[in-house]
Amino acid sequence: QTELPLVQFSLILKGGQTLDDPEKPGVANLVALMMKSGTKDMTAQELEEAIELLGSSINVYAAPEAIFFEVSCLDRNFEKTLDLLGKMIFEPRWDPKEFEIYKKRTISTLTQRKASPEYQAQIAYNQILFGKDHILSFPVAGCESSVALITLDDVKKYYSSNFAPNAASFQIAGYPARKRVVASMKVFEKKWPAEKVVLPAVKSPASSKKPVIYFVDVPGAKQSVIRIGCLGLPRNHPDFYPATVMNYRLGGNFNSVLNMILREEKGYTYGASSYFNGMKNFGLFIAGASVRSNATEESLRIFHESIQKYPTETTEEDLVFTKNALLRSNAMNFETLGSLVDILDNIALYNLPVDYVQKELDVLQKITLDEHHALAKKYLNPERMIYIIAGDAATQLPKVQATGIGEVVQYVF
Repeated sequence: QTELPLVQFSLILKGGQTLDDPEKPGVANLVALMMKSGTKDMTAQELEEAIELLGSSINVYAAPEAIFFEVSCLDRNFEKTLDLLGKMIFEPRWDPKEFEIYKKRTISTLTQRKASPEYQAQIAYNQILFGKDHILSFPVAGCESSVALITLDDVKKYYSSNFAPNAASFQIAGYPARKRVVASMKVFEKKWPAEKVVLPAVKSPASSKKPVIYFVDVPGAKQSVIRIGCLGLPRNHPDFYPATVMNYRLGGNFNSVLNMILREEKGYTYGASSYFNGMKNFGLFIAGASVRSNATEESLRIFHESIQKYPTETTEEDLVFTKNALLRSNAMNFETLGSLVDILDNIALYNLPVDYVQKELDVLQKITLDEHHALAKKYLNPERMIYIIAGDAATQLPKVQATGIGEVVQYVF
C-alpha cells in the first residue's frame, strides 16, 4: 500500500505463554517487557528516545501462542527503525534494576486485577476449561506467587532457548519496495543463527458432558459477570469462519439477539456478546455480559434459552442481513496498514492460505440457511457448556440454583 509514505510491520516469535514452565507462569510476559529495557549500548530511556526521534513506535507483548513485536514508522526511517528492532532482539540489556521494576509492576497489576469480578470470571473460566495445571489456565502475566519466583536467569533462559529464526515470521505492509525489504532483512539473517525451537503440542481441553454452573463469590458485588462457553474450533478449521458467520446474529454485533434482549429490551447490561475464539491448537466459544446483580438469574435464563433456540430461529431475512453486514465490514480489512498486517499475521500464525480472505468471502456469499442451522446445531449446545458467574453469593446464589439449568458449584481459586 503506497498511498502514504508509512510502514507497519510485525515480527512474531511463536510459542509465547505455551513455552512457559507450568510451575512458573509469567516468564514469557517478562521476556516481552524486558525487550524494551535497553540494548547493549543503550539504556531503556535512550532506546525510547531513539525510537521517538525517528517518529516510530515499537510495541512488544506476549500472548498465549506468541510474542509480538509490532512496529510502525515513516518510510524514510524504515531501515533505521529495523536496526533498532534488531538491537533489541540480538543485544538485550538484561538490566537487573529494570527487571525488578517490571516484576514488581506485574505483581502489583495482578493484585489489583484480583478485585475485578470480570478478571475472576475469566480466570475461573480458564481454570475450569483447561484444568488448574494447564499453562493456559493462567493469565499470560502469570500469578502473584509465580511471578515472585521468576528470576532474571529464567528470562534469559527463555530467550536463549526460544528466540530463533525457525520460530519467527516477519510481516510488512506499506510503502517500501520488496527488494528494499529483502535487502534490509539480510542483517537479521547474518546475526540470527539457526536454532531448533520445539513448539509444544498444546493439549486441547475436553468437552463438557453436561451443563454446570460455577459461582465465584464476590461479596457485595453490584454487578454479576456471566461467562458461558465450551470448546470451539482452531482458527484454521474449515468450519471456523462459517461458525463465525453463524454466530453473527446471536452475539456478533450490536443488533444481535443477546444484546437486543439484555441491553435494549431489559436494560440489564451495557453490552452482551458471543464469539468463536480460534487459536492454533484449539478454539473456544464464549458468550457473556456484566449485568445488574438483581438481574443475574433472569440474564442467565435468557442466555440459556437464546442459545438453545438459536439453531432453529434464524430466518432467510436474518441471513441476508448477516451477509450484507459482513460484506460491508470486510472492506475495512484493507483500509489500514494495521489491518493488512493483521491478515499477514493470521497467515503466519495459523498456517492459513495466502488467499484465505477471498476464500472466506466466498464462504460468506454461498452459505445457505440450512447450513447456518446445521452449524448452530453442531456447535451451540447449551447442555454441554459451562456457566461462570462472578457475583454476590449471599443474594444471587439461591436464585441461580433455582434456574435448574445445571448443577451449581461454588468455585474457589
